[in-house]
Amino acid sequence: MMSPSTHRHFLAHAFAPVAVRAWRQRSTTAAASQSRLLSSNNNDDEEYDLVVIGGGSGGIRASRISASYGKKVAIIEPQLEHGAPNYSAIGGTCVNVGCVPKKLMVFASRYPGMISEMGGYGWTGATPGSFSWQDFMAAKDKEISRLNSVYQKFVLGPVGVEVVQGFGALDGKGTVVVKDPASGNVIRTLKTKNTVVATGGWPYKPSIPGIEHTITSNEIFYLPEQPKRIVVVGGGFIALEFAQIMDGMGSDVTLMYRGDLFLRGFDQDVREVLRDEMINNSGVNVQFNTNPAEIIKNADGSLTVVTEDGQRVDTDAVLMATGRKGKVDGLNLESAGVQTEGTFIPVNKYSETNVEGIYAVGDVTDRIALTPVALNEGHCLADTLFGGMDRPSDHEYVASTVFTTPEVATVGYTEEDAAATFKDITVYTTKFRAMSHSFPGSQTFTYFKLIVDTATDKVVGVHLVGDSAGEMMQGVAVAVKMGATKANFDATIGIHPTSAEEFVTMRSPSYHYKNGVKVEEQ
Repeated sequence: MMSPSTHRHFLAHAFAPVAVRAWRQRSTTAAASQSRLLSSNNNDDEEYDLVVIGGGSGGIRASRISASYGKKVAIIEPQLEHGAPNYSAIGGTCVNVGCVPKKLMVFASRYPGMISEMGGYGWTGATPGSFSWQDFMAAKDKEISRLNSVYQKFVLGPVGVEVVQGFGALDGKGTVVVKDPASGNVIRTLKTKNTVVATGGWPYKPSIPGIEHTITSNEIFYLPEQPKRIVVVGGGFIALEFAQIMDGMGSDVTLMYRGDLFLRGFDQDVREVLRDEMINNSGVNVQFNTNPAEIIKNADGSLTVVTEDGQRVDTDAVLMATGRKGKVDGLNLESAGVQTEGTFIPVNKYSETNVEGIYAVGDVTDRIALTPVALNEGHCLADTLFGGMDRPSDHEYVASTVFTTPEVATVGYTEEDAAATFKDITVYTTKFRAMSHSFPGSQTFTYFKLIVDTATDKVVGVHLVGDSAGEMMQGVAVAVKMGATKANFDATIGIHPTSAEEFVTMRSPSYHYKNGVKVEEQ
């Protein structure tokens, strides 16, 4: 999702027009420079066309596409197999301790809910059974190990990308040193014409007493036993997803969030619908305006969370999902004069830092922290550098999904941002029980919202809460990205019976905005 506020933050990173014009001049001669660089490399085996620091989604894509253009490319990653101490091995956060293992846990957590509805369909005697954390984690580890191998042998290997194990760091503009993960000693020095920093992010934990007793989204994938009780702290993607995962797997879950309502930055109605679904249809104890002040470790190994208002909650584990920071420690960015903003690296729309020839992609740039966005940034950069193309990264109308139960999916503007940006908008909403839930009598609701720029009839925002929301939204995102109008949606024949047909059957506006002010339908 790319709201105007996020878009403004991204534009703030853009550099002066002179720098952009200089880049474009370079990109138009990229094809001619390819042969020149190859010729140079043939005479100097120590010089690389591109060195990438970080083997995550953005770094792997940038290196693979660059190598496919015949370039000499190396990618540096400290760990080639998932697990402690770095957790994010080759493949990045998504593959090792993010999207992939999390989605597997989401699948596992949903089976009890499905089984609970079987009686309504005539099945008797079915029970959820018992969940084996150890069996699941062993299968998960095997799958992630397979993916680690796939990236090395079948993604990077065939195009000739050299995988270098170690910690990468700058040593001035055109030099990258590789440090041994164990000793920290420099084991290699790579000369390079271009450098990409793609080191991603790292979980942030607040400084409160006892914080050392808590875990993050890294360690939860490697706990030897499932916590019977767990407190999840936070209000974003990670907090909500793990709260419902652990609830579905049978843990007693308390979700603490310091604000009035979670998923800040998402559409307000979507946030409220998900809140109601979590409170009414899950076992998660949702506590708003609640923030831990201290974590106490008890003699029996259990923990007690003491909140700022004095509440005490006994638990077996505390998962801090309180944000992520850029992973820039140890990169020695200052040696090349690369500017940072906090723990992040600002870049322009071509992913170039303030230093020519040094780039950054993915979560370390603090644009949109999503795997597909990092992939796009890496691909665009490689095409621009070596493919003779002019491909700035496009962060408008980026779809995303929160894999809660039910899921939240979104693309484009929230209602609040659309009203502020376009002034006159038309909003269509519908809320209903999907057939799969209404038949067995479940009180689980689905919610759809379309936001239309009244002046152009273009659909500028689509929001959905419901089963398989992410699967539905991907196709809709294509239409929105292409500039589809409400008339285009209306002219499309729906697939019946599906929930998704609501996208093309909402005919009557729920309300309008005139000059940014909401006007209810009479």
